[in-house]
Amino acid sequence: MLVYLPNPMTGSGLEKLPFYSHADSRLLSKFSALIAPKNDSELDCLAREARRLTQLYFGKTLRLYAPLYLSNECINSCVYCGFSRENPILRLTLSPEEVYQEASYLWNQGFRSILLVAGEHPKFVSLGYLESCIDKIRPLFPSISIEVAPMETADYERIVNAGAEGVVVYQETYNFDLYKLYHLFGPKKDFFWRLESAERAYAAGARRLGIGALFGLAPWREEALSLAAHTAYLLKKCWRAAITVSLPRLRPAAGGFTPPYPMEDRDLFHFLCAFRITFPQVGIVLSTREQPHFREKLIPFGITAMSAGSKTEPGGYTDAGTHSLHRRLKGKEIPLDENEKNGAKATEQFEISDRRSPDQIAALLKSMGYEPVWKDWETCLNRFKSRLTEK
Repeated sequence: MLVYLPNPMTGSGLEKLPFYSHADSRLLSKFSALIAPKNDSELDCLAREARRLTQLYFGKTLRLYAPLYLSNECINSCVYCGFSRENPILRLTLSPEEVYQEASYLWNQGFRSILLVAGEHPKFVSLGYLESCIDKIRPLFPSISIEVAPMETADYERIVNAGAEGVVVYQETYNFDLYKLYHLFGPKKDFFWRLESAERAYAAGARRLGIGALFGLAPWREEALSLAAHTAYLLKKCWRAAITVSLPRLRPAAGGFTPPYPMEDRDLFHFLCAFRITFPQVGIVLSTREQPHFREKLIPFGITAMSAGSKTEPGGYTDAGTHSLHRRLKGKEIPLDENEKNGAKATEQFEISDRRSPDQIAALLKSMGYEPVWKDWETCLNRFKSRLTEK
């Protein structure tokens, strides 16, 4: 798919971001210098410092989590996303009972931290539906996060009260002009509503806030600087929450979008090292989008959480809900004929690269001298924290 791209550095810089005026200029200057082009020797120096700081702040532990896709229905037209309403894909929304089936599979794999993901469609992924799904799986998982459409603060409060502790919202791109080109239709067109999601979630009581940019949509150094500014702002504004940053690169998906600004492996490694040096206390998440050997290489230099054994389609773990498969194009449902139903599965959001099982990832981490952490939070700690606050 071809997209007209203006000069990304013209009228679309950090000055348009509402948090930029609050950012620490010295911190951003330091980060800007760190992500400037480096020769191999200079990059090696950054890598050594990033590795030292990672072990100093996090030791040799790495948190494991799994995404659970609830629905691939979406009301938005985003040119890069497999779930876009423009794509005539196989769609499915799991019932809360089917969500429990998928969640039980992940629990048996060892996971105690789960991320609920869904396309953005208020008819299929309503607030009440999300509350029901969280309520169903709450007994299994002490740590539940959501990655769904941005909400009002009051709605986030209901999600937190239902049992979710984390909210993840990627800005996709911080480049305002490019953002308008990539998001053609739907509520996701509102750049600033999405940008302020983390603050609304924090006001609602979320204790984990995840942000990120989808690398490939804009020049990586420009994107990285905006992401750093957002991180610095949230560390001050949302200081009671744990901030995590994700580093996803675009992967092949339905619709055939080609990243106009591809980020090379060396660039991602460079960014990781620079970010870890600038923000030694911030968690950094790496998904199964990356190739196995590359994921292994990145671990010592800043990664603190990884997904494993991931599926990016609803029902991907147990084939739950496949009896309800259908096509939907621009809001119109297209039933499947009997031949199409045979062995069919919902369409994935994007192709993953690392297909190793959770046990294989855990064994790898142990062979590298790391401790895989399946559980790092218990809800009873909330009550303990409340008693301390009251005293």
